Amino acid sequence: MENTPDILLIDDDPELRSLLQQYLGKQGMNVRTLPDAGELDRRLLRQRPDLLVLDVMMPGEDGLAVCRRLRGQGDDLPIIMLTARSDDIDRIVGLELGADDYLGKPFNPRELVARIHAVLRRRVRLPPGSPDPYGEVLRFGPFRLDMGARTLFHDDERITLTSGEFSLLAALAKHPRQPMSRERLIDLARGRSAETIERSIDVQVSRLRKLIEDDASAPRYIQTVWGVGYVFIPDGGGA
Repeated sequence: MENTPDILLIDDDPELRSLLQQYLGKQGMNVRTLPDAGELDRRLLRQRPDLLVLDVMMPGEDGLAVCRRLRGQGDDLPIIMLTARSDDIDRIVGLELGADDYLGKPFNPRELVARIHAVLRRRVRLPPGSPDPYGEVLRFGPFRLDMGARTLFHDDERITLTSGEFSLLAALAKHPRQPMSRERLIDLARGRSAETIERSIDVQVSRLRKLIEDDASAPRYIQTVWGVGYVFIPDGGGA
């Protein structure tokens, strides 16, 4: 993945598949394509990609169903979803299901390249046993956030996070007890981009709460600051 990212693109539009395969190939990526999700499981067993570009609207199993199924199996394969709808519903649902990013159609292929690189940068992990180059492990309650390995542990059990969820949790944990706006969290976690919506932060906060809070409806660690955004309380106390 370091030099030639391996990308799997699933889209039922043959012209778009061909265009993106050629364009991404010229950007130094190895791109394989499928017209639908029917062969996805066999393809993943045979040759697992570094990232999956997944169209929402497809015949058979649609993109949202594929994302839901993979995340339900504990698969943390990076996923960028493509949606042709003009509203934010599919994008929000995709994030709720665990997609790493989304892009609305029509889009400039350069934007997809930028999103792919951003997601892959966020997903880089160290090989087992490698030293942590940042020397930073953040702890809160029974959790351990390993910044070098980009991994969250509950005691000794690894918790699967998408790249966006990890980056958001890291941004919060690095600024304990500091109320931060959604815009600030977007900047810290993923960088400001034209298609990023502040609602995506709410979605990912909701997912994180379900993973780390005893009661997601009464969060101890990631608390809401009304009129501002969110604040991270490492000891689970009040802000």
